[in-house]
Amino acid sequence: MPSTKSPSPRPPAPGEPVRIGVVDTMFARYDMGAAARDELAQCPGHGDAFTVVAATVPGFKDLAVAAKNLIERDHCAIVVALGMPGSAPIDKQCAHEASQGIMMAQLLTSTPILEVFVHEDEADDPAVLARVFEDRSRRHARNAYWMLFEPEQLRARAGQGVRQGFADAGPLASSDGVGPVR
Repeated sequence: MPSTKSPSPRPPAPGEPVRIGVVDTMFARYDMGAAARDELAQCPGHGDAFTVVAATVPGFKDLAVAAKNLIERDHCAIVVALGMPGSAPIDKQCAHEASQGIMMAQLLTSTPILEVFVHEDEADDPAVLARVFEDRSRRHARNAYWMLFEPEQLRARAGQGVRQGFADAGPLASSDGVGPVR
């Protein structure tokens, strides 16, 4: 019986840049991949310490396999998977299934895949929705960079109610109003 174990991503050879994968979809109503790739291009070390490998698939249900391929075939150290579920109830169900596929791809490859979904009904105003797409795509691309190169940036934001797409929620204070809840 053939092995079901996925090959581990190959680490870059000495002097070879790390690869960050970005996979987006045709179905999204905003070019999420362009926003993510542009954000990564602004990060220190772009082109030297890391490069971006991009792919596009038809819809968000195709993201898991594409991300897994970016890891196994293109040797990406992390992948940003960008998609837009529609607003119908079936779209919510499909988004859940697609999310499970992305989680499975992470487990099979032992590689982070940042799922970046913007649901079509997150905002009624198209201008607001476009800002959500832009902000969430860029912030998660920056998160991928930080995970690889500046993890202290994530640690500094732990417990701060940071969110992508909308304003940060902020941290909660303890019952005495002074510090964090313990």
